Amino acid sequence: MSDDPRLSELRRALVASPTPPAQAAAAELADAYDWVPVEEAEMIVALGGDGFMLQTLHAMLERRKPVVPVFGMNLGTVGFLMNEWRPHGLEDRLSRTKMFKVVPLGMTAETVHGEVYKLPAINEVSLLRETRQTAKLEVTVNDRVVLDELACDGILIATPAGSTAYNLSAQGPILPLGSGMLALTPISPFRPRRWRGAILPDKARIGLRVLDPAKRPVSAVADQREIREVARVDVVIDRARELCLLFDPEHALDDRITMEQFIA
Repeated sequence: MSDDPRLSELRRALVASPTPPAQAAAAELADAYDWVPVEEAEMIVALGGDGFMLQTLHAMLERRKPVVPVFGMNLGTVGFLMNEWRPHGLEDRLSRTKMFKVVPLGMTAETVHGEVYKLPAINEVSLLRETRQTAKLEVTVNDRVVLDELACDGILIATPAGSTAYNLSAQGPILPLGSGMLALTPISPFRPRRWRGAILPDKARIGLRVLDPAKRPVSAVADQREIREVARVDVVIDRARELCLLFDPEHALDDRITMEQFIA
């Protein structure tokens, strides 16, 4: 927990999702506090849901250094990455926030045409079949082939922060923050039938090569950005692009991740 009154003194920018609830909340806060443009901000207050928080964090990645902490308030649905929406007492809340560092994945994707794309992912990198044909993938960890042929609808690599999102829907494990692990989770695996994924140290280098991409095309998605017709994807943790989230003490992200394991 920070308990740092200086957090409430940082220059703050207000950003909001275009949804009517978020816009109404932004209008309510606009005159209650002093705000600066995003480019001048030392802290971001974000209003919206988890999708908007991801969008905001990706904008922070483009800024590189220094790291700008983000305090989100939920005007969406689930709000896993957000705090409760309350328009009053913001100064006091910011002085008592708990800080969490989030390290994104770095994806390098090469297409069948030889194009190379480098994209960050805060939640997960996923490979998905593009047609009715099952995807066939070779999986390597630290340059060692661990699966010479995985037949599936796809596969994903999730961070702890993203382990309760798409990864959990695909029956992947929940990873506590600070665990230093990544989830490697197949999506509807057909062969080998008994393989249900792996938990890997976050220093692992994961390679995914598409077998027969002409007949079985595959796309790669880094959070919300898609690259189609990939031939190979390599994924590593990108420690140079660390992010910072702020939470109310009673709404700590590590506690939420732990409790998700007991929800039926």
